[in-house]
Amino acid sequence: MHPNSQAQATMLLTVSLGRPDNAGERPLSAKEWSRLAAWLKERELEPSDLVKGDLKSTLSGWMDRSVPLSRLEHLLDRGGALGLALERWRRAGIWVVARSEPDYPDRLKRRLQLGSPPILFGCGDKALLGRGGIAVVGSRNAAREDLEFAENLGCAAARQGFSIVSGGARGVDERAMLGALGTDGAAIGVLADSLLRAGTSERFRKHLLAGDLVLVTPVNPEAGFNVGNAMSRNRCIYCLAETAIVVSSTPDRGGTWNGALEDLKAAWVPLWVKRTEDESSGNPELVRRGGRWLPDDLASLMCLMDASTDESDGFDHSGLPLFERRQRDAVR
Repeated sequence: MHPNSQAQATMLLTVSLGRPDNAGERPLSAKEWSRLAAWLKERELEPSDLVKGDLKSTLSGWMDRSVPLSRLEHLLDRGGALGLALERWRRAGIWVVARSEPDYPDRLKRRLQLGSPPILFGCGDKALLGRGGIAVVGSRNAAREDLEFAENLGCAAARQGFSIVSGGARGVDERAMLGALGTDGAAIGVLADSLLRAGTSERFRKHLLAGDLVLVTPVNPEAGFNVGNAMSRNRCIYCLAETAIVVSSTPDRGGTWNGALEDLKAAWVPLWVKRTEDESSGNPELVRRGGRWLPDDLASLMCLMDASTDESDGFDHSGLPLFERRQRDAVR
């Protein structure tokens, strides 16, 4: 991994390299970075220009209440810490791509626009990020039936040539990804934390080396779990996919629930919801808010790319029973 000078400057300004002492030392958010990047572009400047010469002179005329010059000076003064981190990440096979680079995922940039992550860290085949696929999300502590469903869904997706896009966490996410990978398919894991650890773990390493899996995160590869990071990464899962399936959710709580509501509001991709008989599930409420019940039997997952798909649409669902028929009588 040898990030160019533009990517390094962007990392200095937007990536956490340790706990800041106060709010004025926080890395820039995606939208704060977008404002600065637009200002630089208007003046035919590049991010790397901020680490050359006199910063006050370069930023003459910059005025932003939430991004004062003092904050930028502190962030840009972290070159030593970034250098040490880059060497650790390079040894672990982690790459970096900045939003300004051509191999940054177009779906993220197009759908999230100014809210797209300024930097993505990853390991595995970067080209998989452009393939799209089916986002599969659900609870970490899902019931056995839901875990089996997620794994079978991953297998079905692989057989039909679709990648699985998920969060890589234990539970539904991991089972869907491993179902696809175990059927010679491909998967994209969008992690909220610990990319460095996941990239060297036994359960993922062989798939990374085989080119069937890519793991990516918008946060420091060594960052631990943080609720805010988990919530913000959810949008990346949806925006890297072509359609999404919620396997299990808890009403008014958790990343699965909030991520699904965000997709319904933004309409990034069609949202399909697994039927359930669990009265405590949030799935029926997601349908009431605009999601669609996932048909029980599908001849092809391709029809899920179209939000208008319905069990009464005349489509022949008899060819391939992807899902158990006993779910037909579940709560609608």
